[in-house]
Amino acid sequence: MGGWRPYTEPRTEGPAAHRPFRIFATGDSTASIYATDTAPRTGWAQALPVFTGHGVTIVDRALSGASTKSYEDAGLLDAVLRDIRPGDWLLISFGHNDEKTTDPTRGTDPYTTFQTYLRTFLDGARQHGAHPVLVTPVERRRFDATGHAKASHGDYPAAMRALAAAEGVPLVDLQALSLALWEKLGPEGTTSCFLYADAGTNPNYPTGVADNTHFQAHGAIEVARLVAAELRTQHLLPAGTWHGLDREVPDSAIVFPPELPDLT
Repeated sequence: MGGWRPYTEPRTEGPAAHRPFRIFATGDSTASIYATDTAPRTGWAQALPVFTGHGVTIVDRALSGASTKSYEDAGLLDAVLRDIRPGDWLLISFGHNDEKTTDPTRGTDPYTTFQTYLRTFLDGARQHGAHPVLVTPVERRRFDATGHAKASHGDYPAAMRALAAAEGVPLVDLQALSLALWEKLGPEGTTSCFLYADAGTNPNYPTGVADNTHFQAHGAIEVARLVAAELRTQHLLPAGTWHGLDREVPDSAIVFPPELPDLT
């Protein structure tokens, strides 16, 4: 298959040159939307809107607990493809739950079934005139005895990289980008990104929480910044898609809906 090409602005003038479009995000709990009753837990795709420009809409269809297999089996990919339009973009980021190979409803093998299910996402997007982008799974908070960040996803990121090369689709290597960020921040600094709270400080977590997989608002914002910056660096989307990537973003910029959206 032919390789992807950087986005080229259409040869038109006026409003038609910058048509509104949507970026759909599919994935698992690290990317999904969280409501007020679980705040400040936040998915990185939930945080993407803080960096989007005029005419760009983020449609977060990630589902907590989903793998490529369970997402498709539940009909959620069909729901995305029913809504997606030509010119939209589809971010595809799985791995955390595909790794649960003892669970027959979710587990996949990196170089066989994982890639097979990912191809279904790619083919579906292409058939609907949308642009697919593979996003390797964000890293967990894992450190070795010397304080260095550790990779935790086994062969799944490498399998996704290989698929991107074979299929000629762009790749955001979020696993590598986030691992480098956790290495920079270190064991202590990363607690401000992940879902950590002492007992009695948050009514949603009265006994406290120490979650090394999911993010609080600040962490989701920083991971969203990694994704948006890489998409901009690769010139994948139109100029003006992203703004404010170099500015500090307060946690209050995250919108927590009163209840979760219906993904079907």
